[in-house]
Amino acid sequence: MRNELINDMFKKKMNLIYKYLVKLGCNQDSAEDIVQDTFYKALKYIDGIQTDKVSAWLFKVAINKYYDLCRKNNRHVHLNIDEEIFKESLTDRKLVEDFILDEERKKEILDTLNSISEIHKNLLFFKYDMCLSYKEIAELLEINENTVKTYLFRAREQFKKLWRDKYEER
Repeated sequence: MRNELINDMFKKKMNLIYKYLVKLGCNQDSAEDIVQDTFYKALKYIDGIQTDKVSAWLFKVAINKYYDLCRKNNRHVHLNIDEEIFKESLTDRKLVEDFILDEERKKEILDTLNSISEIHKNLLFFKYDMCLSYKEIAELLEINENTVKTYLFRAREQFKKLWRDKYEER
């Protein structure tokens, strides 16, 4: 049972945590180090972690390590959109103007995302970038599923309001 839990943690959760850290703005080397440290800590304290709370525990440890790194380097946390995926979504038929407009729109989206509260930004990221279900998000954050739905509604509303205020005035 213990080996199955360790395999489950490593295969499913660590890749997800790595992606999340990179999206938060962590460079790949630091993200790998944080994931490795998190996994080591999980192995060290495996007997003290409740089986149903492993995901939330891993995420909290990794995120706290990332925030410690940010404080150490005196930087702010900003979401990033994967450049490669973004560029691959462009088709050959698009003109340079379209590419520039897409780049501007991406910057506007990032600016808006980075203007909203951390919890709302994280919820939007979990739901729409990582495609997690309400239940999975609730497990990760150790909150009720209905609370996730409420917070996500508020996050979408906050994003829409900021978007309208900034970009629909033009």
